[in-house]
This record gives sequence, structure tokens and C-alpha cells, in this order.
Amino acid sequence: MLVIRPVRPADLPALERLAGSATPRLTNLPAHRDRLEERIARSQRAFAAEVEAPGDEHYTFVLEDLERGEVAGTATIRAQVGAREAYYTYRQETLIHASQQLDVRREVPTLSLSHEVSEATLLCALSLDARYKGTSAESLLRRARLMFIAQYPERFASILAMAFPGYLDEQGESPFWNSVGRHFFVRDYQEINYLAGVRSKSFIAEVMPQFPLYLALLTPQARAAIGREHPDHESALTEMLAEGFLRSRHVDIFDAGPVIKGERERLASFRRAAWHPVRIRPAHALPDAEPAMVANQRLGDFRCVVARYALSPTGQLMLSPEHAERLGVEEGRAVLAAPLALSGMGDGSLDAHDPGYDEGEL
Repeated sequence: MLVIRPVRPADLPALERLAGSATPRLTNLPAHRDRLEERIARSQRAFAAEVEAPGDEHYTFVLEDLERGEVAGTATIRAQVGAREAYYTYRQETLIHASQQLDVRREVPTLSLSHEVSEATLLCALSLDARYKGTSAESLLRRARLMFIAQYPERFASILAMAFPGYLDEQGESPFWNSVGRHFFVRDYQEINYLAGVRSKSFIAEVMPQFPLYLALLTPQARAAIGREHPDHESALTEMLAEGFLRSRHVDIFDAGPVIKGERERLASFRRAAWHPVRIRPAHALPDAEPAMVANQRLGDFRCVVARYALSPTGQLMLSPEHAERLGVEEGRAVLAAPLALSGMGDGSLDAHDPGYDEGEL
């Protein structure tokens, strides 16, 4: 049985393993013991704090496989990504170059440094053991954070964002970094990515050019990488687009990976989530039903599992004794449930590579 819960100090070795095995290596989950210890301590403070508005809180969760007795994944929520320092991205824009005398008018695509995403809540630092990829564990780890946000909206911004790792070539190099950042830092992508995780990305923005970058001056490989996700994260992007996130004009300042944004009230897990009192029944007596994410309503002892969305005629959610125990709920206690399946997933109706979105819609 799999359960999502807040991280604990004893999870440090598992976090080190997950950080080291992430593909590609994640800036916001550095394989650095001291930084991971700080992450755990910061998360514990966030869960224990009384919060009225989003700030610099980091909530880190783990996916625990109770049968194997091991932590198989981790994911984090940053309540306000720019609370401590500006969160920099490149914003895709268009400049008009025109001359009446020459009868010339050109629309020129550019990238400009931006910190507009700083006010958003960021879903980040997700890493999952390879054995669990392609299973319901992956969706549970990714989207259980939405179940937590739905219960404590005052702790988070109304706009949620996710930054996906960008495209890397066969040598693990970023064509975008090599065409832009490397001219200002004589270091390769992997090294600068690690340094940004151990320190922060703000030092990059301080040295990167402050003027718009004309895409025509970049290499063809760099231009092709803008807004393109790493192949290992294609299914994750597709799922979050099905959730209701939209591509924004923003991309990562290192590898130009896509940044998606969404109004939380428009996301499927928020719109379809409902509270139900619990009714405990033996597992063999539960009717067949679609799987759902089910979460308790205990802040510091938050738990979320996948269980059948089996409702009684009176609207009670029927849970097995095992699921009730893992959630820490007794009969009559209310739980929050939302369908695990998302409309549009796997039926070809979504195209993760179709931008189809103007940020002004938000």
C-alpha cells in the first residue's frame, strides 16, 4: 500500500537516493546532504506554523511503500516561489521592427528576463523511484499536493506553477545553455545546474544579460529547445495539462524548459474534489468503483492514498479498514476525495507540444 505523507528526518537517506537518481538532475532537489537536511527542517517548520498567507514555506512530501518499508518518491510545494528572492524565468515576447522608408515590418521573437512567476505557488522537486514509474504511484505523488492545497488554500497563491526540465542532447548538454548562459559562465550545464541547487538561481540572473535576447541570434538547436520538455517528463506534462494547467510564455533560464501555470480553482482535482464521511467496510465487500485520491484533514499528519471511489446511497465513502488505518480516520470522519483519472488522458485529445495559450488569459 502506498501513502503520501510529510517528510521526516529519518527520510534523509531516501531523499539523497532520489536526488541522485533524478533524470535529469533537478536544480530544486540537489544531491547535497546539508541542503536536503535543511529541506526537511524547513518542511517541518512549515507544517507546524500557523499561516494566514503564503510566504517562504516549503512543504515536502514523500511517497512511502508500506509493504516494502521504503520511501519511493518525494515532491515539494513552495508556497510563494519568490518570497525570499525573485524567481527568474525568460519570458517569450515579440518585438516589432519596422521602417516606413524601406517598407519593412518584421515581428522578431525575443526572450526577456522576468520575475512575474515570483508570486505563484510552485510545485517542484519531484523524483520517483524508477520501479514505480508508469503506475498510479506517479499520479498520486504528483497530484496529492493539490489535495493538500485544496484543504489549506490560505497557505498558497491562487496561481500554481510548475517548471519542467528542458531538452538535453545525447551528451546530457543543454543546447540552450550552450548558446546563451555559457557565454557568461565558463561552466557546463550540469555544473551550473548543481551550483544553482546548492545556492540559488538569483546569481545567474545577476550576470545574465538584462536586455532581450533575439532568438534569431541563437543557434538552431537552442531555438528548437525553447519550451521543449525533457523526454522523460513528457507524460508528466501531458497529465498536468489534462489537470488544467496551461503553457505560459515563461521558460527556464538554464535549459528553456516549459513553465506551466494554472488557476487552482480551474484545476480538475479542485473542481471534482468532494468531502465525504467515512464508512468502513471489509475490502471484499466494497463495490467496484473508479480509483480516487483520498486525503485526511490533518495538517501535520496529512495522508493521501489511492482507494476506490465507492459511495453509499447516502454519500458516505466506503473504505477498507486498511485504508482507514493508513489515513488515520475512523468511521464518520470526513475525507476529501477526487477521481484519479483525468479526462483527455490517453485518448489523443491533448497535445503536450501545442502551446495554444496566451498568458493574458489568466
